[in-house]
Amino acid sequence: MGFAHNNVLHRNHFRKDWQSRVKTWFDQAGKKHSRRAARQAKAVKAGLRPVELLRPAVRCPTKRYNTKLRAGRGFTAAELKAAGIRRKEALSIGIPVDHRRRNRSEEGLKVNTERLEAYKQRLVVFPRKAGKAKKGDTEGADASVSSLRTLGAAFPIPSGTTVEAPRAITAEERAAGSQYVALRTARSNQRYAGIRAERQRKKEEEEANKKK
Repeated sequence: MGFAHNNVLHRNHFRKDWQSRVKTWFDQAGKKHSRRAARQAKAVKAGLRPVELLRPAVRCPTKRYNTKLRAGRGFTAAELKAAGIRRKEALSIGIPVDHRRRNRSEEGLKVNTERLEAYKQRLVVFPRKAGKAKKGDTEGADASVSSLRTLGAAFPIPSGTTVEAPRAITAEERAAGSQYVALRTARSNQRYAGIRAERQRKKEEEEANKKK
């Protein structure tokens, strides 16, 4: 097969040494065992800790989902201060800290502060050395190992809103008229308040000029 015109010549490489470039994965089982052993050694070194970290209750973003609460990344500095917990102390007792989140409402601050205070009441702090308790350690902590392991699951995220049960319309509500019309009227009054005030001001100026 010949070549015509000013085209690029083919450079077909059919004799590449591909056998030396094949990646093998024969150490997969051994690496799995090594990772497991490393995790066990890390857990022993860290001592007894809660299975799950305590997470704050935060609002979901956007107008569509902001009625729901979910688990957040960490507690803010204001929430820790209200609960009387130092930031470095929080990191050592299973309380994550989020320096980016801000408290936008008093309700959210109150909910998370109450979670921290309830957590502190049930928290069991073991001494670093057995039999040598220091300031902040729990007395008789050796007898409370089981309570430490189940501590994270004891604080579920509360529901964002309380659903109201269906009920019958009262006579006072019927006498008040249509709530839909009332809402639409209030919305219209708020929307056109500035235009109507400007119109009234111009009307008063014209009447004042006529009297002159």
